[in-house]
Amino acid sequence: MLRVLLIGCGDVALRAATLLRGRARLAGLTRRAEEAPKLRAHGIVPIVGDLDRFRTLDRLPPGPFAVVHTAPPPGEGRDDPRTRRLLAALSRAGRIPQRLVYISTSGVYGDCAGARIDERRARRASTPRSRRRVAAEDRLRRWAARHGVALSILRAPGIYAASRLPVDRVRQGTPVLDPADDVYTNHIHADDLARAVVAALFRALPSRAYNVADDAELKMGAWFDAVADAFRLPRPPRVTWEEAESRIAPLLLSFMSESRRLSNARMKRELRVRLRYPTPQALLDEVAPRDLRKQLALPL
Repeated sequence: MLRVLLIGCGDVALRAATLLRGRARLAGLTRRAEEAPKLRAHGIVPIVGDLDRFRTLDRLPPGPFAVVHTAPPPGEGRDDPRTRRLLAALSRAGRIPQRLVYISTSGVYGDCAGARIDERRARRASTPRSRRRVAAEDRLRRWAARHGVALSILRAPGIYAASRLPVDRVRQGTPVLDPADDVYTNHIHADDLARAVVAALFRALPSRAYNVADDAELKMGAWFDAVADAFRLPRPPRVTWEEAESRIAPLLLSFMSESRRLSNARMKRELRVRLRYPTPQALLDEVAPRDLRKQLALPL
């Protein structure tokens, strides 16, 4: 049976583990020993280690068929030392995998002024967060070429799920941009991203990047409006860009400064991923009525 090492055991990795159960033996790196029972419940052998502490990576097992790297870079700096330490640990005798799947971000493209783009688009990351992802991608490509590893880079946009909807922001009345200033935003359901991870393990071409996005072409304001409508909340107020700079938190504002529409044609053609949630509305139609019944204390 194939052996797969998960680096980072967050939500998407655990969803991928569920899909791989019975098809692979799984081990997973986690920083917190208290997470071990949860990992075991998902069929993952826990390995307690920290990408910020190189010596703890001695515990990584030898010879996995594949590594799935979902751990994000640190929150500051220009590089990704976590990926650097991981690759140094994997480079030791007997630890180099045949495949490595890395979840990156569509932010590496930077602002594309709303253009529809595919993976051939040059990366022009404009935020420190995205530049760290570019550094990680470049390091992984060099390492994979040197060691003959089939590398897959999955560039994911905003990840959503029933537990990952911006309902609180809508309730708080967080503003969105006026239509004239609004930006295109891209999404992928966590289940569909996990399915893309598994597909990449078996079908991806070597040294290949994939946009992993759903079929929607939504502007950010329309996305927030859809969430508000689904949960019967007031739609968020609209503001100009100048007003947004003083009323919106810097992190959210940074997402409002970039506009692009991702093509997922390569993902569908080469990975043969069939989206369970082709648009965010599919999830809203599924989740919102259930949550509204709970609020009204009616039987499901």
